[in-house]
Amino acid sequence: MTATDSRAAVHAHNPALTAQLSADSRLYARMLRYIRPYRSLLVAGFFATLAFAALDAFSFVMLIPFLEALFGGQSVNYDIGVPQLQWVFEHTVGNFIGPDTPTESLLLRLNLFILGVFLLKNVFDFLKAYLVVRLEQSVVRDMRNEVYGHLLELDLRFFHRTRAGQIITRLTTDMDLMRMLLTKNLFTLLTSVLQVIVTVSVLILMSWQLTLIALVVLPALFGMWGRLLKRLKRGDRTVLNLGGEVASHLQETVSGVRQVKAAGAEPFEAQRFRGLTQTYFKAIVRNERIRALASPMSEMVGAMGTVLLLWYGARMVLVHQTIAAPAFFGFLALTLRMYQPAKWLSKFPSMVGPALVGAERVFEFLDTPIDMIDRPGARPFTQSPQVIRFEGVSFAYDPGDPVLQDIDLEARRGEVIALVGPSGAGKTTLVDMVARFYDPTAGRITIDGTDAREFQLASLRRQMGVVTQETVLFHDTVRANIAYALPDATAADVERAARLANAHEFIIQLPDAYDTTLGERGTRLSGGQRQRIAIARAILRDPPILIFDEATSALDSESERLVQEAIEHLLEGRTVFVIAHRLSTILNADQILVMEGGRIVQRGTHDELLAEGGLYRKLYRLQYEQRGPGSILRL
Repeated sequence: MTATDSRAAVHAHNPALTAQLSADSRLYARMLRYIRPYRSLLVAGFFATLAFAALDAFSFVMLIPFLEALFGGQSVNYDIGVPQLQWVFEHTVGNFIGPDTPTESLLLRLNLFILGVFLLKNVFDFLKAYLVVRLEQSVVRDMRNEVYGHLLELDLRFFHRTRAGQIITRLTTDMDLMRMLLTKNLFTLLTSVLQVIVTVSVLILMSWQLTLIALVVLPALFGMWGRLLKRLKRGDRTVLNLGGEVASHLQETVSGVRQVKAAGAEPFEAQRFRGLTQTYFKAIVRNERIRALASPMSEMVGAMGTVLLLWYGARMVLVHQTIAAPAFFGFLALTLRMYQPAKWLSKFPSMVGPALVGAERVFEFLDTPIDMIDRPGARPFTQSPQVIRFEGVSFAYDPGDPVLQDIDLEARRGEVIALVGPSGAGKTTLVDMVARFYDPTAGRITIDGTDAREFQLASLRRQMGVVTQETVLFHDTVRANIAYALPDATAADVERAARLANAHEFIIQLPDAYDTTLGERGTRLSGGQRQRIAIARAILRDPPILIFDEATSALDSESERLVQEAIEHLLEGRTVFVIAHRLSTILNADQILVMEGGRIVQRGTHDELLAEGGLYRKLYRLQYEQRGPGSILRL
């Protein structure tokens, strides 16, 4: 039975192993795709690595003429029974050493020649390392850009079910692990393979008998990790998942630090974090305990080979006299040098385990389908819409669990459509569908009679302004936050929008006015100030469709008044959807839709709904009694 037949028989009896090897092969092939655009760097790196491996072997072979000169006096015997090496010596070091060279000069020239070989070897080593850095940084840049771009295209459902820490970990830690595998480990693998091939070739030329002795330990060296790889890969996935959980917890705590401190929950959160890090610690130690066996086991196998080689080689020198002592010492030095890359190769499968798991986790994101895509032939949305209709719209995040059911509504240009109802009624989902964050699972949404899905998604969203209760501001200047995604906006445009949003007065009091850098999430501003920045952003965009999602529910009365005044500048001539927590803010809405259980249970104006009774009057009276008649504000 051939070696191929043996491997086939093993795989036939172990379908799980066959499937795993096939999956890993596909994973390798997919990762290598990112190197293809940089084939020139790869080829240059290959030749630099080949030159390094050849010079590395030659630097150790040079021990033979040096020992000949050291113990043989004024002559150097290149004839060591290996014609190929004899030719190499005569045409390299032989060009610097003549037959009558004095001993002192002979040794000096030999040492200078060896130094030159090491210098040239290290030049190629530097070139190899430089090419690796260029390649790995190019690859990781492309990969990060692709993953980040894909993440931005995913729908909101993905972000609702995926913790932020897991996303960040996969774009940082997991990507770095892939980078190490694709570039640094790949070149180290290439270097080690070439070193072993070149060295073994030279060893065979010197003595095939000693070479067999030197190689007898390699099968044990390469085979000792086979049983442990599956456990290591499972452990690596656990470690990376736990690392993502630690990052997620840290991100949540930092984002909610005000709530933590308000609740005096510092000891509680510290205890939770210690529990997570302890679990993470145990997983790492348990996995690395297995991986740590690589070095001592490889060292012992190598030591056994060295001892066997010393015993057999000494007999060849002293008893059988079939090899000269200098040649044997050169052979021994070269063998010891070969064991180093051979031991690295034996550990390679265990070292790349985390990178393979990291690659799987990154590709899980890349393989997540993009649900919200443009239909073939979708056209740009450029008009100012006259009528938006929901026609029998239903929607469910998960099959069998509807969030919206049989929604019918019509919103005309210039109208304010208000949505009220208890939490979980489906209000936010409904306005999210206006912006096509989701598409209906039944029914359709039309704009001037055309299904919204017939328009290009990006152009449709550019015609919308969204202001939410939790305003998102970026760690950038005030000007950049107002002009977000509008690179052509002038300073005058930004200031005009800020004045209309009642934001100019507090902005000019900031340390650098419009050039003041806001903290992360705009923490340097109050809630009302953040809302007015968001409204200024909407005013600058000048969208025909506006969505306010409980934009004033978390503000005090003075801030609410300023925000309401700013909102009034936005309403004229636009289609406006308002989700209201405070019913006092939507008293003059053209339509008020009362939602409960994903359905519209009442609709009409404020006066009509009060007269009708039902859920709206119940909600209104409850808030009116709590706030008192003097606190009523009108939109």
